[in-house]
Amino acid sequence: MNYFFSFVLSIVLTSMSYILGSALIKNNIAIWQGFVIGISVVSLGALTEVFNAPIWLIVLVPFPVGMILLYLFLNKPLHIWFLTYLTILALYSVFHIIISYFFQFHSLIPAWKLS
Repeated sequence: MNYFFSFVLSIVLTSMSYILGSALIKNNIAIWQGFVIGISVVSLGALTEVFNAPIWLIVLVPFPVGMILLYLFLNKPLHIWFLTYLTILALYSVFHIIISYFFQFHSLIPAWKLS
């Protein structure tokens, strides 16, 4: 699978976890907002990986961006944002397991393959 396809797949699946997670809690974010978050999170993770950062940093760097963008787009109290974010992380984890199995990703960061 080429890198571009992996990159787009990662963005779509990350975006879907934000869109579906917010919908499950009845705090729907717009589809475009989910994709802004997905593009930001995956691009930042991929960029961190390109600079040969350690694994812990590749995983850690995108989290605050996704969290802040979700908070800004939701425009809800902190406890609602937290519940929504936990739901999104659960969905992301399910997507992660499935995609790791089928595409040999460590994460939804396209270049980060299973060893």
